[in-house]
Amino acid sequence: MPHKCYHGKTGRIFNVTRRAVGVIVNKRYRGSILPKKINIRIEHIKQSRCREDFLNRVKSNDERKRAAKATGERVNTKRLPAAPRTGHYVSTFQNQPSVVEQIPYEFIA
Repeated sequence: MPHKCYHGKTGRIFNVTRRAVGVIVNKRYRGSILPKKINIRIEHIKQSRCREDFLNRVKSNDERKRAAKATGERVNTKRLPAAPRTGHYVSTFQNQPSVVEQIPYEFIA
């Protein structure tokens, strides 16, 4: 099992053997980042899914561009940040507000 500082890290495979793979992983050490080469058994690794969203976005952008080109429109393929939620009023009818206060400290000797 790899050491706890490598759990959940993403790395690049540089060597493959029968039962294990060699992985280059970045490790923080005293304010610097060191590339470390470690050997990990196959049971302890899984393929990263961080690129799936990017590939799906590229595919959908290509389809949108093709459709826009056929209709002669311009399409915006840039990512936009999530807009703030719309404002609303919270009714207190049959929904009485509750008072939140701290619990007093009890000294037990």
